[in-house]
Amino acid sequence: MDRLRQRADFLAVANGTRANSAAFVVQGRPRDDQGPVRIGFTVTKKNGNAPERNRIRRRLRELVKRLDVISMRPHHDYVLVGRRAALTRDFATMLDDLRSALRRLDRQASAGSAKH
Repeated sequence: MDRLRQRADFLAVANGTRANSAAFVVQGRPRDDQGPVRIGFTVTKKNGNAPERNRIRRRLRELVKRLDVISMRPHHDYVLVGRRAALTRDFATMLDDLRSALRRLDRQASAGSAKH
């Protein structure tokens, strides 16, 4: 699993499907290449000062580390957009939230491809 680092990649994923949760928003988009799953993390300034934003980002990174890779589709990019609730939400609950958000993204993507 690779990290997204370039702004253009983040913007491309922002145009894909999204699933909301109390502590974060998951954005996803399929890619045309055969590369590994790539994931990016972002937290806006409205979510607190720098230490709080960094703590949110660290919690999101740890969620992805503990997630079974099978939950993420191959050849996809994902971005987790942190919310302030990620500071206080129970970690196990956040992990369940992430799993269900990824399932919702899959359903949205398959429904969208069925329309075309």
